[in-house]
Amino acid sequence: MSHVASSVLQVPHSRIRELAEIAMSMDGVLRLYFGESNLPTPEYIKQAAVRAMQDGFTFYTENAGLPSTRRALADYYRRMQAVELDPATEIVITASGVQALNVGIRCTLDPGDEALILTPSWPNGSSIVTMANAVVHQIPHPLCGERYRVDFDALEAAVTPRTRLLIYTSPSNPLGWVATLEEQQALLAFARRHNLWLIADEVYDRLYYAGSHLGEPVPSILKLATREDAVAVVHSFSKSYCMTGWRLGYLIARQDLAAKATQLNEFIVSHAPTFTQKAGETALAHGEEELLLMLERLKGNRDLCLQALGGMSGITVPKPDGAFYLFPRIDGLTDSFAFCRRLLEETRVGLAPGVAFGAGGEGSVRICYAAERSILEPAMERFGKFLRSGT
Repeated sequence: MSHVASSVLQVPHSRIRELAEIAMSMDGVLRLYFGESNLPTPEYIKQAAVRAMQDGFTFYTENAGLPSTRRALADYYRRMQAVELDPATEIVITASGVQALNVGIRCTLDPGDEALILTPSWPNGSSIVTMANAVVHQIPHPLCGERYRVDFDALEAAVTPRTRLLIYTSPSNPLGWVATLEEQQALLAFARRHNLWLIADEVYDRLYYAGSHLGEPVPSILKLATREDAVAVVHSFSKSYCMTGWRLGYLIARQDLAAKATQLNEFIVSHAPTFTQKAGETALAHGEEELLLMLERLKGNRDLCLQALGGMSGITVPKPDGAFYLFPRIDGLTDSFAFCRRLLEETRVGLAPGVAFGAGGEGSVRICYAAERSILEPAMERFGKFLRSGT
């Protein structure tokens, strides 16, 4: 009897999706488990896609994406990050940030190689490493006072002769942690010292509240890296422009990796949808006003939830500087999935279990505060009541 490949059997189920499937069979759920805004894609982006289809952007493009989209991204990085990129050789458009991460990892690991991943983190990175028949070593962020940090001693201890890759996310999903300049410099130095590829997931870089002004992006690792460094950045249009369903992302990398990622695009998805790429160009050119409005709303939502959680006993939650998540630690919690399932069934509040985010995540839950106040306020009230009941 034929069986599916043993390598895919090792890929764990998404515990977020597992809980979401339960929630989707129920009515009246306050859904805070997925990482997306409840805001629809802005009208100007939707109209740009319609115009693109009417203008004939419905055919194949280059595997790396439309040259105009890559030029638009190079212009964007020049404006927002003061980073110069070659759109022809260093930027690859992908069909989502997930796919950018997929091709980036596939270009850095051989079967049996090892990857270090800072966790708690979005679980897709670890699963993609496993799909590449490589080995994952998760290095938890320790909570030191009011801030998560990078455990460089643990990173050093985890390196072996087979280690090829280090992945980190800043701003972090689920922590909201943002790497400081000193931490970025140390991560880059660590990768250089051990001859590792460094992949930075910067999908949430515009969702940042600790800059000199709202709307300032988190400084990219690309500001520190040279063109010779083994560095790649994964990005997406999903979070900044409310385009989760459009599946549009990109990879920025050293020329050799970008060239192979372009080639892999052909065998995975060929290229991102043509009219979606044109809509992305419009988002980059005209998205700042809508983005600022969203940031003001998100910051208000964050503060609302922090205030509510601050009044609950047995909760520890650092103030996040980025993304749109809170990751409260609950005293005595040892099974976050069972906790979230009971919360869902008894109160119709849907949160993501901390165990879904890897090492260091158990004992916490993730709250996505990108929803409307009409959802957040009753959700926080029900959550607090559930905790007080001692269920």
